[in-house]
Amino acid sequence: MQLRTFLLTLFAAFLVAMSSFSQTETRFGATDFEVEIPNFFIDGIESSGALICTDLQKLESRGNLVSVVVNGNRETLEFKNGRAEIHMVFDRPEPLSIKAEGFAFVREIDPIPLWMSIIPPLLVIGLALITKEVISSLLFGVFIGAGITGHYGFEGSFLSGFFRIIDTYVVQALADPDHAAVILFSVMIGGVVAVVSKNGGMKGVVEVVSRKATDAKKGQFATWFLGIAIFFDDYANTLVVGNTMRPLTDRLKISREKLSYIVDSTAAPVAAIALITTWIGAELGYIDDALDTIRTSGSEVAQSSYAIFLGSLEYAYYPIFCLGFIFFLIWKNKDFGPMYKAEKAARLGNGSKQSTETGAVDLSEFEPEPGTKPNPWWAIIPISIIVLGTVFGLLYTGWDQAVWDDTSTGIGKKLSMTIGNSDSYVALLWASLSGLFSAVVVSLASKTLSLSQSIESAIDGFKSMVGAMAILILAWSLAAVTDDLHTADFLAGLVAGNVAHWLIPGLTFLISAIVAFSTGSSWGTMAIVYPLMLPLAWEIGLQVDLESGALMGLFLNVTSCVLSGAVLGDHCSPISDTTILSSLATKCDHIAHVRTQLPYALTVGVVALVFTTLSGLFNLPWFIGIPSGLAILFGVVHFLGKEVPLADE
Repeated sequence: MQLRTFLLTLFAAFLVAMSSFSQTETRFGATDFEVEIPNFFIDGIESSGALICTDLQKLESRGNLVSVVVNGNRETLEFKNGRAEIHMVFDRPEPLSIKAEGFAFVREIDPIPLWMSIIPPLLVIGLALITKEVISSLLFGVFIGAGITGHYGFEGSFLSGFFRIIDTYVVQALADPDHAAVILFSVMIGGVVAVVSKNGGMKGVVEVVSRKATDAKKGQFATWFLGIAIFFDDYANTLVVGNTMRPLTDRLKISREKLSYIVDSTAAPVAAIALITTWIGAELGYIDDALDTIRTSGSEVAQSSYAIFLGSLEYAYYPIFCLGFIFFLIWKNKDFGPMYKAEKAARLGNGSKQSTETGAVDLSEFEPEPGTKPNPWWAIIPISIIVLGTVFGLLYTGWDQAVWDDTSTGIGKKLSMTIGNSDSYVALLWASLSGLFSAVVVSLASKTLSLSQSIESAIDGFKSMVGAMAILILAWSLAAVTDDLHTADFLAGLVAGNVAHWLIPGLTFLISAIVAFSTGSSWGTMAIVYPLMLPLAWEIGLQVDLESGALMGLFLNVTSCVLSGAVLGDHCSPISDTTILSSLATKCDHIAHVRTQLPYALTVGVVALVFTTLSGLFNLPWFIGIPSGLAILFGVVHFLGKEVPLADE
């Protein structure tokens, strides 16, 4: 009996020992986990980290469930492939503590105050206003933002931000496949512009149109038409149309001021809204970055950046109104303000023909090779291939047979859905490469350029885009900085409850116009304002619980307002690149050009602001807003304008 009791006791002890041994084996130790957390935290903003288990066998024995304590709060984490997410929020300096049985992790956290997120973009805007130079302003803003993350991060050094400019933000901007596509597309379009200028194609287009101009009215219409026809680049538009039409408009007694105005006020508006231009790549890049920011915050936007660009055109009031306003002035043969005085003096033979030269502009890039006979087809063929190639690429990459087999859907909706599903970057790359190749082939076949001349011209065109690409890359970098610092969350917190959501488009329009007026750069303005206002508009729309259609309408309106405001400010600014180029290309006194254009730009700008605001308030459809605005501008010309004599009357 005693032996039996002894054996039972020994067996029980054995079971206890085995149980303890098993528990010891499955208990996690100090080296069984690794912690992955962000380099820095933002005050009040939830951040995600990860707990990574290095002993998958122990983890599997627990059913992939582990009880952990994060900053005193116990929770059970479910691991997938040895990894479990941890969500943390810090609103003051405190340690981050993570404990899991024998494992412990402690790290001091000093979150970045959310208000600091506005410092980089504000510095960029302020420096741009003071220095009138965008690239250095963007570079400094990226440095300050990176420095803030370095100071509050685990590096603990503000100066580490200097190196993060290049090894983090610029590298990330260049490594993004979509960004690379934008850069390639833009430089190839620059190459096409240079080649069709050198082979005489662009000048041929101008000459064909100018032959129809036999009086002042027809001469202005010819200039306006050419300003729209050369839609693919605002610089090429300004320099080619201005220089080519100047002798004709002088002969027809059209004032240099009016010529400068038509040239300047068709160049940027048409380049901003045309489907294939040197602007479109940058615009899509900014929109795409905003969509990435929105998606990072947990929202889903089904449309592509190109579909959003197309949708935003119905709110592009200023560019459309600007082109219509010029048409009305020419059609009614009326002007008002300083422009009327300049036009009347020119008709009477008293207009000034000489400019006050404030600088020189290199036109060699747009001048045909000596001895080249201009032919419009040398430009029409490559540009047509680009346009048609883009359309084909959009349809090909977005084609869904099920959509087109659906008999309940209209053709317009099917096209919209197809373009929305397309890969716009691929389409643009295909089209621009085809256009450049065809421009070279046409030049060789027509014997206007040799192969070496064609290649040199294309390379010159590539070089012409370097400045724009520098702005674009730094703008992407600044967008990444503001995304890291959650600038949109800070702005949304300021605006929410203080500014009605329907005022956001008008506010965006005014901000863009002020920045563009002060900096003289439409591209620089887009680079500064797009990363701020697009995520903000989406966040505000979510906060006021807009339904999906109204939310997308607000987003499209703000998308268009950045561009429209940038063009308005560019037209009003005496330091704008296209304003200066217009004066130089037409040999008009620069101050006279600014003085005569300003009342017209502001008139159109006020009407555009009104309809922008009305669209935000009532979600005004384009078929009401655009015709109504044009009707008002027609009334302004009809009632305020004075008829200008067509000859020496």
